[in-house]
Amino acid sequence: MPDAPGRTRPVARHGRLPRRRGWTTLLTVVAAAAAVVLVSGTSVATIAAAQLAAAPRTVQLSTDDQSTAKTADVTAIRGGANILLIGSDTRIGQFDSDEDVEGARNDVTMLIHVSEDHQQLTAVSFPRDLMVPIPACTNPETGTTYPAASSAQFNTALGNGGVSCVVDTVENLTGLTVPYAGLITFDGVIEMSNALGGVDVCVASPIDDTYTGLHLSAGAHSLQGSDALAFLRSRHGVGDGSDLARISSQQVFLSALLRQVTSNGTLSNPITLYKLAGAALSNMTLSDGLAQTRTLVGLASALRGMSTSSMLFVQYPVVDDPADSARVVVDEANAHTLNVALQTDERTTLNDSSTGRASRESSDTASPSASAAPSAPATTPGAATPAPETPAPETTTTSSPSSTPLPSSITGQSAAEQTCSVGN
Repeated sequence: MPDAPGRTRPVARHGRLPRRRGWTTLLTVVAAAAAVVLVSGTSVATIAAAQLAAAPRTVQLSTDDQSTAKTADVTAIRGGANILLIGSDTRIGQFDSDEDVEGARNDVTMLIHVSEDHQQLTAVSFPRDLMVPIPACTNPETGTTYPAASSAQFNTALGNGGVSCVVDTVENLTGLTVPYAGLITFDGVIEMSNALGGVDVCVASPIDDTYTGLHLSAGAHSLQGSDALAFLRSRHGVGDGSDLARISSQQVFLSALLRQVTSNGTLSNPITLYKLAGAALSNMTLSDGLAQTRTLVGLASALRGMSTSSMLFVQYPVVDDPADSARVVVDEANAHTLNVALQTDERTTLNDSSTGRASRESSDTASPSASAAPSAPATTPGAATPAPETPAPETTTTSSPSSTPLPSSITGQSAAEQTCSVGN
């Protein structure tokens, strides 16, 4: 989709939501990004402690990151808090699969930056095919040490040295300190979408992906279970079939999930929220700094009251690799701009940017309303559900006099924008 210079995007305006919204915002961002889901309410600390006790798997990051995580108040980290969310592509033990794929890769990697003033969240997706320097890492399972590489495919970092190696790679790439991280597997994505009863997404043109078995007609769909996972994993069925297209399609799903959870009865249903937390944490490995009740509650507090228009999804800037057309390399100038904005905790906007390669702004007839309750899952896999005929929500702009616009070549969207995935 070409850039639209000067575009000011309409976004849904949401009223002030109940106190538990901040926690739910964290859990939906983390979950939708293929990472963590957390829950809230008046008994948030009790619920979080119970879920952590049931899911004790933790991993250590570097000494410096551990020190920051254990000594700093997550709500007052100078320059904002950074959390790395990793979706593993391991098939071992997943959804009753007998497929024994050697090793595991960071199939989805997303950096969440929560500003120090708690007024903005930026979620940066890193392409799995990005060629980057990877530091020397030791695999925590095998004890094998991998030497540093000046240029290696980004998604090999997890197999080299686990979660800590992915964190170190992102820190080297962005210049940020990332003291918190979470890893989730396929089963976690399936169970979280089931707990929600489906996520409403918009499809602008048919998606047919024989690799994931995803077949969706144009229109509105409620996706859960293996269909939701296939949608998040599909690359051959969206846009130009690239990993960059998959990232923009994932942003459609994540934004829809956030709007859905923050605008309907999910917020007032403690059973659903508890199921969400259990589904995520029982399928997760957390860094030891994140696997603390005080940290989860603190993050919830930091996000409480944040509007979906202040939650930005962006793709890390890349260009084609001149040495391999199937790979990409860092777009140095634009990546520097984004890195500096994150390092200095600037408030940014995407008003002049385009959506990604496999998404576009929705029409009035193709997308579920942001204010509509989630529809029941389709009885036939891939069957479209009728688009709601509710009036379009009241809109406003995301711009702010104190905001810095990111370069128009940095693609993405806010969570408030209603977009549709485009098939190929």
